[in-house]
Amino acid sequence: MTKAEKVAEIISILEFYYPETPIPLDHKDHYSLLVAVLLSAQCTDVRVNQVTPALFKLADTPAKMVQQKPEDIAAIIRPCGLSPRKSKAIHQLSQILLEEHEGEVPNDMEALERLPGVGHKTASVVISQGFGLPAFPVDTHIHRLAWRWGLTNGKNVVQTEKDLKRLFPKKLWNKLHLQIIFFGREYCPARGHKPLACPICSKFGRKAVFKS
Repeated sequence: MTKAEKVAEIISILEFYYPETPIPLDHKDHYSLLVAVLLSAQCTDVRVNQVTPALFKLADTPAKMVQQKPEDIAAIIRPCGLSPRKSKAIHQLSQILLEEHEGEVPNDMEALERLPGVGHKTASVVISQGFGLPAFPVDTHIHRLAWRWGLTNGKNVVQTEKDLKRLFPKKLWNKLHLQIIFFGREYCPARGHKPLACPICSKFGRKAVFKS
């Protein structure tokens, strides 16, 4: 089987299991999505969705957020972990959005990555899920699955993102990102993984996957 045939089969499997890909983080606009994605670092989407209603009741715009004290923000988002750092980033990026972007979240990767607490992966999620522009956010989970499935030999998420963008059609990037996340949670988890029961690993998994 050629690499192109393998990629086509993986696309087909993901489409079969996850034809619909709802955005997992609750949000109402670009700003609430940006904040939610920032909070999701080292935290589950479920936990973020439990925390954000109280946060956005306190402040749901950059203008309202900068009026809050970082420690008050931290008190609300504490269940998400890293609350001192995240609260400071939320407060600072809200100020920058007001000063440099008229209170709006920019639809530009470089501008997003310059915001406090916003790395490449967070910016990619906002670009793809918020603005619908092509991006392929790769975190450690997608990196792990891509390696298991023999789609990359990359030792880091940067190389894996390049490999996935090269292998998959650009028009599918946004949906594939979510499909892989959903598939990984249900069929290809980090712990308790059963390769023979995984619809993709059972066909394309590396030998090392079956030995682990």
